[in-house]
Amino acid sequence: MEKNPEFPDLLRLIDERSTAFRAAVAAAPSLDAPVPTCPGWTLFDLARHLGGGDRFWAAIVGAGPADAPPPGAAEARAALEVPREREALLTWLEESTDLLLGVLREAGPDTGSWAWWSDLQTPRTSGGVARHRVQESAVHSYDAQLAGGAPQPLPTGVALDGVEEFLFTCVASLSAWPHEPTTFDFHASEGRSWRLTVDGDGARSARIPAPTATTGEDLDAAGAAVHGTASELVLYLYDRIKVASLHLDGDAGLLDLLRAWEPEN
Repeated sequence: MEKNPEFPDLLRLIDERSTAFRAAVAAAPSLDAPVPTCPGWTLFDLARHLGGGDRFWAAIVGAGPADAPPPGAAEARAALEVPREREALLTWLEESTDLLLGVLREAGPDTGSWAWWSDLQTPRTSGGVARHRVQESAVHSYDAQLAGGAPQPLPTGVALDGVEEFLFTCVASLSAWPHEPTTFDFHASEGRSWRLTVDGDGARSARIPAPTATTGEDLDAAGAAVHGTASELVLYLYDRIKVASLHLDGDAGLLDLLRAWEPEN
């Protein structure tokens, strides 16, 4: 089984995707360009969000193990003064990423950290934060590219880890699924698959064997199965594209129920 990215790779990918984001900001016709995938936001708003997120998580990881963000962290993020001139904004974005990367390097992968997610499948550690920030940077790079009129698929390696990271971080829960138990399969055309199981015990995901031309589905048929490239799957999970853009087997209504579910962790 292919391994998840190691910690140094995660730091490299944060830097890589953040560089891609800045390139999209630099190339866009205007910082006031609307971001179709973030309704109501301009490209400047998106840049403020991503750079502010880097600084926010740097403060959180730097504070070490905790049950809540450090005092004033949220207020400091809300009060950020972000330059509106493009070159100054690009410098501010680079400094924001460098700040986060410096704190993560100093912490290493296993330092405890506050995080908003359940620790059922993603640890509340600096490594868990780094893995999630790769995806934040990757998806928002896509958003920025789209705002500039030139969206690009997420890099394959980033996207393959992104499907799993989303399922393990954003979906895992001990809250009871309020409907009939079921399963959801996500099949990346690059040859990796996952199954999300939801029932009275909550939600948890695992890798499963990818279907082949000769074997078809290797497990009992899921309630709903989504097929696409890894990039398409990530963009669907983050509500950037609709399921109609992918191939679906099973009950599409189950996906609507999953999208609407708000478990309490």
